[in-house]
Amino acid sequence: MSVSENVVSIRPPKLEGDDELQSNPYLPLLDKQRNAFIEHGFPTAEERVAHLDTLARAVSAYADRLTEAVSADFGHRSEVETLATDVLAVLGEIKFTRGKIKKWMKAKKPPFASGLPGIKLVYQPKGVVGVMGAWNYPTMLVLSPAIGAIAAGNRVMLKPPDVTPRTAEVIAEMVAEYFSEEVMSVVTGGVESSIQFSELPFDHLIYTGNTEIGRRVMMAAAKNLTPVTLEMGGKSPTIVADNFPVRTAIDRIMMGKSFNAGQTCVAPDYVLLKKGREEEFVREFEDAAQKRFPTLADNEDITWIVNDRHFARVNALIEDAREKGAKVLQVNPAKEVIPDGKRIIPLTVITDVTDDMRIMQEEIFGPVLPIKSVTSTDEALEYVKRRARPLALYYFDDDKSRAEKVMDECIAGGACANDVMLHGANMHMPFGGTGDSGVGAYHGFYGFAEFSHKKSVMVKSADAFSPTPFLSKPYGQSAPKWMRRIIKFLTPKG
Repeated sequence: MSVSENVVSIRPPKLEGDDELQSNPYLPLLDKQRNAFIEHGFPTAEERVAHLDTLARAVSAYADRLTEAVSADFGHRSEVETLATDVLAVLGEIKFTRGKIKKWMKAKKPPFASGLPGIKLVYQPKGVVGVMGAWNYPTMLVLSPAIGAIAAGNRVMLKPPDVTPRTAEVIAEMVAEYFSEEVMSVVTGGVESSIQFSELPFDHLIYTGNTEIGRRVMMAAAKNLTPVTLEMGGKSPTIVADNFPVRTAIDRIMMGKSFNAGQTCVAPDYVLLKKGREEEFVREFEDAAQKRFPTLADNEDITWIVNDRHFARVNALIEDAREKGAKVLQVNPAKEVIPDGKRIIPLTVITDVTDDMRIMQEEIFGPVLPIKSVTSTDEALEYVKRRARPLALYYFDDDKSRAEKVMDECIAGGACANDVMLHGANMHMPFGGTGDSGVGAYHGFYGFAEFSHKKSVMVKSADAFSPTPFLSKPYGQSAPKWMRRIIKFLTPKG
């Protein structure tokens, strides 16, 4: 990565204890982008569309290399899953966004009743946006936020995750081939690089990943008063209503638990099921898993756990539950011995779980489904409400009014009734968390707005009516009397 030395630093005044920032190796690149942003001015709609078209051509040209790199990073990653998420989803979002930019950029006028003629809301680019992606979808989760940032007129610096280094290098090569580094650039490297990246004084920083690292990113950004978007995860609950067909719920839940080996931030994490239905659930789960995955070791459709550390972590969650009295069923129809080095975990269902088990305390991020027994849907709702706010909530019920009630009562980043994960793929809707699961949202217009400064502007003619004479001193003795009359008028009766 070459960084020109002939760049003027345009940053806030140096703060006490700012020496680490001055020595940050990526600061010259940030300065280069910020200078270009200031010198060039705000990009037109046509320029933004051109950048997005360039990105689409780049992703299409590199689709095979990206797919190979992601699979190499995972050990094995289903080609279908990579193409669907890390390629097609990105191209689809670009196509959706490019057709809306002109409309989104138009100034918005408030109702005339505001009493302020000439006032408007303007969406302005912020400047330079930093994007820190997550390893589970290593292309999509750096490029999807970049799409919103570009649509909003910003320059972009990307930091792909260090857990998937091969993919990061391909992304860096792709971006360098298709973009000047003043428009979009990539920083690669390990944990230290990620820390240094998060400490840069961006105009906006978005991070996708786990909650604990998200807190650290937010603390680093706070030193620069950099606004942040945090897309994190948590334990997304799935409630199955008392009378809902178990097999229907399982078929849909299993998609979320097996897609990318359950390594998805909005994957259903655990199920809340009425006591007495556990045996039926386990039986149907086993049957469904056997039909979907008759073999494991050489199955091209099965994605591996990303690395040895996460493989050991998920297995440790299973063993902890087993040791504390839970019943564990791992579905291995052919009774295969999975060779060492193949990080495959069979679809696993766990019953008789208790809250002291790690599997009910930590985000699983794997193809393992704990079932917590409850006496009623109301108890399930109470359980969810008293825990950290999840990124997603799922509810299965034939009764639409009950489903709406659950959607309304529970606070979560997003929610879906009678299916899983689909709400997050809709570009007309915001995607984001709340509380421990995140701050802010993006996708479609919401990404454009997230990476824009929403500026109130008033432009009035010089001879237009102005209230300033009434607010100029001396106020006169009658002014307080008029103020009190207005207060009385604005105060509700009764």
